[in-house]
Amino acid sequence: MKQVTIQGIAGCFHETAARKFFGAEPISVVPCESFETLFSTLDSDRSLLGIAAIENTIAGSLLQNHELLRCSNLRIIGEEKIRISHMLCALPGQRIEEIEEVRSHPIALMQCGNFLKTMPQARIVERDDTAGSAREIAEAGLRGVAAICGEDAAKLYGLEILAYAIETNRHNFTRFLVLADRDHAPEVTAADKASFLFTLPHTQGSLSKVLTVLSFYDVNLTKIQSLPIIGREWEYRFYIDVTFQSLERYRQAVEAVRPLTSDFTILGEYKESPNPAL
Repeated sequence: MKQVTIQGIAGCFHETAARKFFGAEPISVVPCESFETLFSTLDSDRSLLGIAAIENTIAGSLLQNHELLRCSNLRIIGEEKIRISHMLCALPGQRIEEIEEVRSHPIALMQCGNFLKTMPQARIVERDDTAGSAREIAEAGLRGVAAICGEDAAKLYGLEILAYAIETNRHNFTRFLVLADRDHAPEVTAADKASFLFTLPHTQGSLSKVLTVLSFYDVNLTKIQSLPIIGREWEYRFYIDVTFQSLERYRQAVEAVRPLTSDFTILGEYKESPNPAL
């Protein structure tokens, strides 16, 4: 059985994404308190796989995880996109009007701001994790306290869902990367997406030249993220995601781009995940 490291505890959105990616294949999850712990766990045990959020349609890119990936010996072998839908959950037999406190991760609380305005009687309390908030309530038997979490967490910890899909914006999706040790990564067949990083000289038109080459070879740029290079003023490292229909044309594009860049690294070649439905 595959072991997959996740950030968070059982029932969190990382576990939901992992189980969706592997489908009917049984997996066991290895919870990690933070993304730093997740990457260090993968580094210490090369047999493990991992899954880590990399961007959200509302919150944007997780820049920390771009850097953790760069500094690791991991390779992207897949991706999964899920819709983030939040539920208001509490111990069974309670009504929303009886809830005096709502707990969740700060981002989840922010994403449910409009709904929380309909509960002026409830105190808002920040916690480290959405699923952890649900577990806290269940284990301590806290009545009058609700959690904002995913449906999987509510079911796992035996909480009753008092309100479904309470997020303000329903177009809330998170993209996760599936990771494996670079030297033990399984081969990905039928790849149509790739991620790579590189640096560019601080000269006029350097980025434009790279993008022109990609366009010439019919390689579609889906994301570009720049981060400053510490100690090298006004120079940046670029993280690029591309999709392609022809693997041969993609390979040609890579070879044409390499001489225009420095520190060119392919982070992974994998199958693109479809966008989930609303």
